[in-house]
Amino acid sequence: MARITVAYIPYELDVGFLRIKQSYIDIDHWRIAFFVHVYTSLWVLLAGFTQFSGRIRDHYPKVHRFLGFIYIADVVLITGPAGLLMGFYANGGLPSKVSFITLAILWIAFTVLALVKAKNGDYIAHRNFMIRSYALTLSAITLRAWKWSITNSFELPPMDVYRAVAWLGWVPNLVLAELLIWNYSRRAKQRIQLALDLNASKASNT
Repeated sequence: MARITVAYIPYELDVGFLRIKQSYIDIDHWRIAFFVHVYTSLWVLLAGFTQFSGRIRDHYPKVHRFLGFIYIADVVLITGPAGLLMGFYANGGLPSKVSFITLAILWIAFTVLALVKAKNGDYIAHRNFMIRSYALTLSAITLRAWKWSITNSFELPPMDVYRAVAWLGWVPNLVLAELLIWNYSRRAKQRIQLALDLNASKASNT
């Protein structure tokens, strides 16, 4: 992702993804949204990654909160809105546009809910929404992984590939996130049940 970002620095208009977006390059708000999205997405990936470090969270809570603030502010106020605007101009017609617009809306919503839950002291729900949010953040990587896999495995028209990866880039991520959340919940219930059983056993022995 760093290599992809560097290709557009300082302000390259005919590299990478922009080679197939020349019809939009003169639209000021689209061009601004694109460069904002490109330049800030890497910070979202890095800041979000730190939020799942138990060591940072437990031993350096101020660092955890600071990086979490960077992540949330970036997604909600900068990168997310830029991605939402770009979604209306996505290649591949209506299927791709619906996918990227939905992705941006869910990304912003999950991130806002993660902040709200943290403010309310509901840290389990906060964790769950951060998992969902970061799963969508990682679509920047998984979309490219799917595109590479499909183009190297099948001979399909480029726009068909793009329509497919528009959905594959984030829907499986969100499914995996829900499975992870479910597993956390299941293990927590098992621990609670074990504690209750132990207490019941001690009470019967006394």
